[in-house]
Amino acid sequence: MGGLEDRKSTAPAPGPRRRHGWTGPVADFGPLAVFLGAYLAYGLAAATAALIAASSTACALSYALTRRLPIMPLVAAVVVAIFGGLTLWFHDDTFIKLKPTIVQILFAAVLLGGMALRRSPLRAMLGTAWPMGDAGWRRLTIRFAVFFLVMAGINEAVWRTQSTDTWVMFKVLALPGLTMLFALAQVPLLTRHRPESEPAAASPDLQPPA
Repeated sequence: MGGLEDRKSTAPAPGPRRRHGWTGPVADFGPLAVFLGAYLAYGLAAATAALIAASSTACALSYALTRRLPIMPLVAAVVVAIFGGLTLWFHDDTFIKLKPTIVQILFAAVLLGGMALRRSPLRAMLGTAWPMGDAGWRRLTIRFAVFFLVMAGINEAVWRTQSTDTWVMFKVLALPGLTMLFALAQVPLLTRHRPESEPAAASPDLQPPA
């Protein structure tokens, strides 16, 4: 027994779980890079097929390395598989051009639906990175929901009135760029609604029953 105890005590402790911080950017931007490269080389049909494959691969890689599925890339991968598949099946690029519109509307619907149910999907995804009080999360949720709806409208305007080349550049460059700029523009809101800077007030969800 003593030898067994000695072996247990000298066994190395499990090391810290490895972090793969690069998987997020790869899942977000890797499929877009593949789509752009395939479009420039082979055209929209080939780019659509490449985007379907790259989106699925990015989500699978993220899960294999982190045992977690990134929600937004996962939703985008499902929608691109559906609408991209319809584009390839019917040989109609309308479906793939609708994909950003559908994704943006879905994101906005989830955020607004969460608010209606007194939940905060944004807080669930970003709460550890962006600590804020309840009022801050409500305002941020409304802002992002409106932003997603505006982006959906802009995508509709671009693909319906501009060339395919212009739409591809909008999808690959302008849409992610505007999203990042919008997120950076929310830093003052984050700072203003830090828990230590907000007045102490009980959340309606947490108030004790009367």
